[in-house]
Amino acid sequence: MLTSSIRSLTLRTTSLRSTQVASSASRLANNGITPRSFSSVLPKMEDVKVEDYFKPVEVTDSGVAIVRLDGPKAMNTISFAMSAAAKKMWNENIADRSDVKAVVFISAKKDNFIAGADIQDIKNMEDKSQMIPVIEDGLNFFKSMKAKGVPMVSAINGPAMGGGLEWALWCDYRVASDSPKTKMSLPEVKLGLLPGFGGTQNLFPLVGVQKAMDMMLTGKEIRPAQAKKMGLIDLVVSPHGLESSAIRAAEELASGKIKVTVPRKKKSWMNWAIEETPPGQSKMWETIDKMIMKNTNGKYPAPYAIIECVKEGLKGGDKDAAFKFEREKFAELAATSESAGLIGIFDGMTSLKKHSFGEPARPTKNVAVLGAGLMGAGIAQISAEKGYRVLLKDKTDEGIANGEKYINGNWDKKLKRKRMTMHKHNQNTANIVPLSDNSPAWKQHLAQADLVIEAVFEDINLKHSVIKEMEEVLPEHCVFATNTSAIPIEDIAKGSKRPDQLIGMHYFSPVPQMPLLEIIPHAGTSSQTIATAYNVGVKQGKTCITVKDVPGFYVNRCLGPFLVEVSALARDGASLELLDKSMTNFGMPVGPVTLADEVGIDVSNKVANFLSNADLGVRMTGGDISLMGDMVEKGWLGRKTNQGFYTYDPKNPKKKTISAEVKEYAKQFQTRDLGLTELDVQNRIVSRFINEAVMCLQDEIITDPVQGDIGLIFGTGFAPFTGGPFRYLDNYGIDKYVAMMNGLAEEHGPQFEPCQLLKDYAAKGKKFHN
Repeated sequence: MLTSSIRSLTLRTTSLRSTQVASSASRLANNGITPRSFSSVLPKMEDVKVEDYFKPVEVTDSGVAIVRLDGPKAMNTISFAMSAAAKKMWNENIADRSDVKAVVFISAKKDNFIAGADIQDIKNMEDKSQMIPVIEDGLNFFKSMKAKGVPMVSAINGPAMGGGLEWALWCDYRVASDSPKTKMSLPEVKLGLLPGFGGTQNLFPLVGVQKAMDMMLTGKEIRPAQAKKMGLIDLVVSPHGLESSAIRAAEELASGKIKVTVPRKKKSWMNWAIEETPPGQSKMWETIDKMIMKNTNGKYPAPYAIIECVKEGLKGGDKDAAFKFEREKFAELAATSESAGLIGIFDGMTSLKKHSFGEPARPTKNVAVLGAGLMGAGIAQISAEKGYRVLLKDKTDEGIANGEKYINGNWDKKLKRKRMTMHKHNQNTANIVPLSDNSPAWKQHLAQADLVIEAVFEDINLKHSVIKEMEEVLPEHCVFATNTSAIPIEDIAKGSKRPDQLIGMHYFSPVPQMPLLEIIPHAGTSSQTIATAYNVGVKQGKTCITVKDVPGFYVNRCLGPFLVEVSALARDGASLELLDKSMTNFGMPVGPVTLADEVGIDVSNKVANFLSNADLGVRMTGGDISLMGDMVEKGWLGRKTNQGFYTYDPKNPKKKTISAEVKEYAKQFQTRDLGLTELDVQNRIVSRFINEAVMCLQDEIITDPVQGDIGLIFGTGFAPFTGGPFRYLDNYGIDKYVAMMNGLAEEHGPQFEPCQLLKDYAAKGKKFHN
């Protein structure tokens, strides 16, 4: 309901902004860290086996050494052990060989160059300042390779990300395959970090400052054609010709037939004026600063550290000094709570790709989607994109036509923006079989379905009718999933002859953008059914959490007290502007007033009323949700009617104002003015939100804090830099938070009473995350 209509609340850890990162070079230098004092951090050379990370080095008759990366995991990553093995490999096979005239780095794994650094190594290092000599050691290895004086070529097929792209940047020439899986990026900013192996210094001379900053501040993925155009890649070839092309390039570099320059292409007059003149540079940094501030509201340290590193490099002179500055900034960022929170999100996403429900009874090939509205069409779109044969059914031909129009419109946009090829567009379109009640063969098609996802109107009688009709034609093995955000799954299952094969799959709108999927089994759902739903959700690209079958499930349940408290704050004198500003300053992507308008006042009102009559008791008290009910009667439904809390200009959707009429209306609900501050608003709203999340853990609605953090970040936009509500509590101090809530309870009522689990953790000094 509420979160099923949220737009643009996906995790915004790209294009991050922060206040300036205070320099810590002197503090780090005073720690006495030297290469000798971090020996316990790195593996011993004698314990590292080169063959665990590299295939035997081959040297061609023309003197090209072929280094094939082949780490122990499914994807190549740069770990401390891999770095040690690389040194050993180089020293034993290449460093002193006069017959080696050039070197090619290529992966022995299919569709993977190097996926990045091993984040676990960073997490395991308690004293982050030790990263300084570790990075210096790695840079010395890259510099020793360069010192041999022979050309080095990277042959990239599949991801070259983070440290993987930085490895390639140390090479003289880069060849990439045109495989759809080939992509290059520096995504460290998404983890609250920066490219630490020379990336901030090696990228901008190659592609220009503007393109380099765009890559590093957004973490965006660059495809081969674009990489070639911007000078990041020198040659794009087919996957099967990658190795031979890289060897030939290495030979021609060694012979002098190919000569490379940095940058690869001459700058346009405009780019020269922007990047090379003081007025242009000043305007460029001003624009970048505004962009970062707009997107992140001052909550992330990494972007400004990246800017500082590039500015340091632009000074010219001693490049080693710039590398030193870069690694000191990396160590400083690695020690921040923001980085810990973002890495926690990354780890959580990775862990949630796995489940313990065993294997499905049979693989899913055909997915039927019932209902071609925005939700159903979105589900069909993401299913077709992942290779499923999708049977999209609606009652009418008009409904199907509208669904197809929505899907094809999204794909056309991707095609126009070069995020999809024409071949993939045609392939996706062919994966969808449109069906209506007028289609003569719809029953024969549905008889082939392995999973049905029902996305019809939220009415239990209608859902029971659909289940009964479908079970007459569906095969015996077919799993039936209902996309509901409110109706208990157990109640829906009462309409099924096969309740063990019925499950809830709660998608969030817009489905193609929102990353979360709540999977809700009822008491009688089989483990094979859960496994089927989970596997399909993961393949669709969703981060899945399993949630107990209770009113509101997890995400909407947490939003209930949140909504009530917003109305309570309005009653106590908080202006609409203060409510929004307070929460965006806390780190939410939008404030609660804007959120209500975006999802629809009618939808927000329905959620609040539904949960008020559910099982949350006193936790849904303290406010007056009739404020939204009266707005619904007035027809003030939010953006969709151009009038909600804000008034919207139909000619300019980005323009919104709070009219005098709305302000006067809101004042009717104000019974007192407590002179609330921004912190007051934040504490009251966020504590209601967080307390319900912990209550969900206490009542086993969610299984662990990881699910709780991921669910609220991906489902509501809870401030990503905090790592989620449970990490936020750990960092704030649970005992201090409980004391603050007790104070609120004394002043405002029992709705602020901290749940028992919070009290227990506060008393024992425990944390939710170790």
